[in-house]
Amino acid sequence: MLTLRQIEVIRAIMITGTISGAAKLLAVSAPGISRLMKHTEKTLRLKLFERRHGRYVPTPEAKDIFEQINGVYKKVDDLHYTLARIERGGGVELRIGSVPSICHVMVPRAIEKLKRKHPDLRLDINILKIEEALDYLLLGRGEIAAMSYKLDHPGIDFLPLSRGELLCIVPDGHELAGRPVISATEIVRHPLIGIDPNDPYGRIMAEIFSRQGLAYDIVIKARFGTTVCSLVRAGLGIAVIDQFTVAHGSMQGITTIPIAEPTQFQTYVAIKNDKAPSVYAETFVTLLRQEMDAVVRPRAPEARSRLAG
Repeated sequence: MLTLRQIEVIRAIMITGTISGAAKLLAVSAPGISRLMKHTEKTLRLKLFERRHGRYVPTPEAKDIFEQINGVYKKVDDLHYTLARIERGGGVELRIGSVPSICHVMVPRAIEKLKRKHPDLRLDINILKIEEALDYLLLGRGEIAAMSYKLDHPGIDFLPLSRGELLCIVPDGHELAGRPVISATEIVRHPLIGIDPNDPYGRIMAEIFSRQGLAYDIVIKARFGTTVCSLVRAGLGIAVIDQFTVAHGSMQGITTIPIAEPTQFQTYVAIKNDKAPSVYAETFVTLLRQEMDAVVRPRAPEARSRLAG
């Protein structure tokens, strides 16, 4: 039986017509090619080449062997083409869902890196309300969804994505804008704009105040963080919002202030559990996690250890 190395050497001699040419093509020594060729012919009990005018010419008896070797290399070339096509993402569409807070800044940054790695990959990105995410996955509309919290469902796995925290946002130039940190007691003294307390981030915000017995009133409620930011920028109040929505200075005209009380929360990637994720989905999740982890600001040494977990 021929080894892959023997096949490679035979083909190199076929292409170049000389031992030295084959050695140069394969970047090895000519004596090594000559020894392997002699060993191959001895093993096969068949003369593969004849020397004519200083060149190696295939023997008639070896014709079928050479045709098979060319067939093998054609399949190898096809395999390399397929692998390169997969690497570039050719002919593939990755469908991604995300809640707005993660989709606004974090998802585009991860997508930019994903496209650099797989330039031919097509993408379909959907902004999902939390209640839409399950149907999005279960009905096969998308492969993965970035979520602000997890649910219990037998058909969906929720994998930890990144931990973040809430921040207080105020308009630029506001009396609080220069503060290095702000407490819940100080926040409730100002008109509050916010997400519904029944939403995941809203619940965390509400718990900040309820733990301290603070009465608070949301004068303007908005469903999405980007809307909350616009209302704050318009000078209609201050707000508590997740750090991912306002990361990298994405919201002009507002100032972010760390909150004194603990506000950490966990985000997740949801995926249907009856199918292995594609390499593109896995790469995207890795890149998204890196982007989100990069903006997390530990508040103290003990916070750093919690966030690392």
